Amino acid sequence: MKFFKHILFLPAVLLASCTGILDKEPIATLDAGSYFQTEDDAVQAINAAYGPLLLNNDNKNFYWGFSELTSDEAITGGDGSRPGLTEMDAFTYTPRTEELNDFWKLQYTGITQCNLVLDHIADIDMNESTRNRVTGEALFLRSYYYFLLTQVFGDVPLFTSVAPPDQLKVPRTSKATVYAQIESDCERAAGLLPVQYGAGEVGRVTRGAAYALAAKAYLYEKNWSKVLEYTAKVKGLGIYALMTDYEDNFRKNTQNNAESVWEIQHANLELGVGNFLNQWWASKKFEGYGFAEVTPEFVNAFEPDDPRRKFTVAMNNEDYFGVVYKPSFSATGFGVKKYLQPKAEVTQKADGDINYTAIRYAEVLLWEAEALTELNRVAEAQAPLEQVRARARAQAADPATALPPVVTNHQQAMRDAVRHERRVELGFELHRFFDLVRWGVAAQVLPGFQAGKHEVFPLPQTEIDLNSALIQNPEY
Repeated sequence: MKFFKHILFLPAVLLASCTGILDKEPIATLDAGSYFQTEDDAVQAINAAYGPLLLNNDNKNFYWGFSELTSDEAITGGDGSRPGLTEMDAFTYTPRTEELNDFWKLQYTGITQCNLVLDHIADIDMNESTRNRVTGEALFLRSYYYFLLTQVFGDVPLFTSVAPPDQLKVPRTSKATVYAQIESDCERAAGLLPVQYGAGEVGRVTRGAAYALAAKAYLYEKNWSKVLEYTAKVKGLGIYALMTDYEDNFRKNTQNNAESVWEIQHANLELGVGNFLNQWWASKKFEGYGFAEVTPEFVNAFEPDDPRRKFTVAMNNEDYFGVVYKPSFSATGFGVKKYLQPKAEVTQKADGDINYTAIRYAEVLLWEAEALTELNRVAEAQAPLEQVRARARAQAADPATALPPVVTNHQQAMRDAVRHERRVELGFELHRFFDLVRWGVAAQVLPGFQAGKHEVFPLPQTEIDLNSALIQNPEY
C-alpha cells in the first residue's frame, strides 16, 4: 500500500485518523521541544511536512493556475466563480488576488514543518538510519517549497530554522541565495536518502529526487555544466527509464513507475486528500468545473501522428473517459485529459487519485538536451532528445513516418527542437508558463504579458501589511 495512503490526510498538523494510524495530539497545541521525544514523533512530523504538496481543495493549491492559465496551453473556462483564475488568464491579477495569498501561506506552512523537524531531530534518541532519512526528507521538501516560491514570486524570505514571532519580519532573500540553499540542501539530502523504498513507503523522497531538484535549480540559473553534472547523477543511479507506454504516467494502476523521479501522491479516500484537478479540469458536461480549456495553439503544436496529443487532449468524437467528447464540452472545442479519471474510479469527483509527477525521467533527459544545446554541444544533445521522441514515435499509428529524429548541427535549430519537445511531452504538467519566462520569450508569445512585470507574480498584500520589510515586485 502506498505510504501516502496513510498520512496525506494530515495537512500541516498531526490529527487522529479514522484508522488509528496516528494518534498524536495536534502539533500546533504542543511545545515543539516537548513533542519531539521519540522516533515515532519524528516520523509523524515529517509525514505532516508532505501535506502542503497536495493539489487538493483543502490546500487551495492553485499552482496549476500560475503555470497553465497564464500560458499558451489553456484559457479559463468554468462559470467565473473563481475571479482569480480569470485574472491569471488575462494578466490582471493583483497583490490582493486570493490564490496568491493562499499559495504563499501554504508553502511557508510546509517550510515551517520542515524546519521544526530539522531543529529538533538531532536531540531525539532514534535509529541513525531513520534519522538520516527523515533529515534528508526535510531538507528536500523545504527545498521544493522554496523552489516553488521563487518560481512564483522571485525573491522571498529565507528561513532555515523556526524563527520566533519577533524575528519573522525580515526582507526578501535574493533568488540566487535561495537557489544556492536549495542546491546545497539537495546535495546533502541525496547523501542521506535511499535510492528506493519498499512498497509500504512508496512516495517518500528519494536520492534521485534530490539530485533532480538540484538539477532543476541549476537549470533556472542557466548553470548548464551543473545541470549536466546532476542529470548524470540521476541517470547514474540506474533505476530510471521511460515507460514503453507514455500514458502509463497518468493511469491509476501504473503510477510510481520507473519514469517517476518525484511523484506527489494523492488518494481517493473521501477525506480531501485527492487530486482536485479531476474536477477542476473536467468539462462541465463531465461533472467538472471546466476551469482549464485547451487552446487550439497547443493542439496545433503537435506534429502529425504524434500520439501524445490524444493522451493529453480530447477532441471531437474521441473517447473521454467513457463518454464521447464533443466540441460543446468546452469553449475551445478541446479538453484536458491528464489527471482526469473515469467516474467508476473515484468516489468523489474532487478526490482523484492520479498522482502529480512533478519530475519525470523524460524531463530529466530534456534538461540534459537543453544544457548540451546551450553549451553548443549540439550533436550530443540529439541523443537524449531522441530518447524522448523515440518513445512517442513507437506509439504512433505509423512509426515509420511519425516524429522523425532531429538531426542538425545548428544551435538555434536544436534549441527550437528541445523547446518544442518540452511543450508536447510535458503539456499540462504545470511547466509551460515558467518555461516561457526562463527562456525570455513570454512577452513574444503571451498576449497581455508585460516584460519587466509579469515574470513574477505580486507578493500578497496581506504579507506586506504584516511585514513592512517586504518590498513589492516592480509594477505591482
